[in-house]
Order: sequence, then structure tokens, then C-alpha cells
Amino acid sequence: MNRFDGPVAVLGLGTMGSGLAARLLDQGVQTKVWNRTAERTAPLVEAGAVAAARPVEAVAGTSAAICTVADADALDAVLNGPGGVLTEAPYPGVLVCAGTVGPEDVARVAGQTRQLLDVGMLGNREHARGGELRLFVGGSQEAFSTGRPLLELLGKEVVYLGAPGSGMRMKLLLNLLMGIEVQALAEAAELGSAMGLDRQQVLGTIAGSGFASPVMAFKSRRLAAGTFDKPDFRLRLMAKDLQLALDASTAAGVRLPLVAAAADTHLSATEQGYGDEDCAAVVRAVGAAAAAPQPV
Repeated sequence: MNRFDGPVAVLGLGTMGSGLAARLLDQGVQTKVWNRTAERTAPLVEAGAVAAARPVEAVAGTSAAICTVADADALDAVLNGPGGVLTEAPYPGVLVCAGTVGPEDVARVAGQTRQLLDVGMLGNREHARGGELRLFVGGSQEAFSTGRPLLELLGKEVVYLGAPGSGMRMKLLLNLLMGIEVQALAEAAELGSAMGLDRQQVLGTIAGSGFASPVMAFKSRRLAAGTFDKPDFRLRLMAKDLQLALDASTAAGVRLPLVAAAADTHLSATEQGYGDEDCAAVVRAVGAAAAAPQPV
């Protein structure tokens, strides 16, 4: 593995961005950070990062910039808004889009910069912090060759999928499965309780069965405790990603009824005010729907 010395900018210090920046610092890489709310930079500055007031200042002099913002609007603001990465000059380094956006959003960014990688990240904050992510990468072969040493610092598995947008396509498929699985778990728990079974026993039985995926076993603990703060993955982001998957299915002419149902439930939960809780809080919308009076 070739060494990647940086410097690297990390733009967006949410759950994953903070973990990635900490990982880079642990590996001795010069790291510059920016976040819309500046107070989030403080722990990383204490660990050795340099904070910037604007994205364009964060990327100055860097070899790569990793954008880990929440959605396409935030990505456009970081790149093209006031003080954005691409507002003063073309960015000469590798631009890594690591927040989940639509493949069409990647295509727009690819037209603005020479070396773009879109990276679907599989894992949570601890995986990011420990270099244990699985990374699925789209972009030109040239950009991938240049950025690969950096990605290998961040993930235990780096898979190159091909043309720009490929990483986001794979990420949408993975999040599609996660959204459906967590909702299925929530529905089973709600039905079990409604039928008089002990909720904890239902969740424990499912988690220990051959029917449960690792993510279901993991989320069963949140459902059992009923605690959805300090989210691993925010419900509103899952709602956004399910809608992106649904949009992609419409464009491809593929009918996905489970995705449509899950997107509707997650949107309902978000509208009820649970969007910033963990995605397992979708159970609140499932329970509300189950308790609602049925039409005569």
C-alpha cells in the first residue's frame, strides 16, 4: 500500500466526518476541517487538526478533500456557495464525495472537477474512527489510482465499481436494505406486543434467530431499550436515502413496492418530529399507524 501523506480536508463533521477526521489524525495525516457550526471542530483541533472558517480555506494546499455533508443541497453549498471549494479556482486534488446523494448529483459535480470519487461508506462512527469501513467507489480510473492510498487508510475494504455515480448507486442499495430491515423488525416487535407477547422476548428471539441480519440484531437493542438519541444514523437521512432509491427505481423503470412503503413510513416519522433520532425510531410511526382508527 502506498502511503498517503496529505494534507487532507474534511468538510462536514457529523457522525461520519468526525470519525474520518479522527482516523486521519491518528494515522499522522495533516488534517484540515470545516463545519457549518464551528464548535464541532473543537475536539479535532485539540487532537491536532487545523480548523478553517470557509470550505475554500479548508482545501487550500490539500491533496484531497472529503465532503461528508448530509444531502445534495448541502454538497452544492459546500462546493458552490459563498466560500465554496470551487468558487475561486478549480480544485487540483482528489475530491471525495462521501455523503449519500443521488447519482445525478455526482454527475453534476463530475462536470466541475477533474478528479472526483463518489464513495459509499458502509459502517458506523466506530468503524470510521478505527479504519474499519467498507468503501464502494465510483470515479475515473485515474482519480481512483490517485485516491486509493487515502481510502485504504480509511477502510478495511476498498472496492472500485467503475464510472462516476457507481459508489452512490451501491450505497443506495445498501441503505435500501437497511431501511426495510429495520422497519420489518419494528413491525414485528409492534405486532408481537399487540398480540400479548413480551416485547423484550420478541426482540431477543428475532435477534438470535437465523432470520436476523447483523443490522437487525444491532438495532434490536435500541428498540428493546426504546432509546433513540445519540443516533448512529438519523431517521431523516434514511428517509432521504429511501426516496433517492425510489427516484432511481422510477428512472430505471423498476417497481419496488417495499421501498415505496418504507419511504412512506420514514417520511411519516420525520413529519412527526423524529427525524433527528436514530433510524430505529421508525417504530414510532409504525406504532402510530397501528394504533390509528381504521376506516369503516
